[in-house]
Amino acid sequence: MSEAKTQPTDTKLADYLAQIADPVRRAECATVAKLMKKITGENAVIWGPSIVGFGLYRYRYASGKEGDWPVAGFASRKNDLTLYIVPSFPRREELLAKLGKHKVGKSCLYLKSLSDADPAVLEELLVESVAAMEPVRVRRGRR
Repeated sequence: MSEAKTQPTDTKLADYLAQIADPVRRAECATVAKLMKKITGENAVIWGPSIVGFGLYRYRYASGKEGDWPVAGFASRKNDLTLYIVPSFPRREELLAKLGKHKVGKSCLYLKSLSDADPAVLEELLVESVAAMEPVRVRRGRR
């Protein structure tokens, strides 16, 4: 079984943030990193060249393929600040409706700017997304 292409790296969060040219986006990413650390209780791990992840869970598909992935994460993309959240949890749609200007994909929340989102709603959305991952979350030192 092949491993996922995107794997954890030794890159430090400060180095990831330093390579973001736009100072506003850099500050937004630092804010999101601080929030995700607070919510997950985990330090940032850079996955591949562009994803900042917090926490860890083990997935397994019906095909038998399995791997590890962050419980929550984000990436600074060309056009958006992309947050990786759970695709389904009880209040997801209700919270998204109150969030502010955004787009969504299956497990992605796209913000043109962090200022487009209500900070309290964003935090609640992330708290509930992380809580929904608790049954499959891998705690440090155990699998």
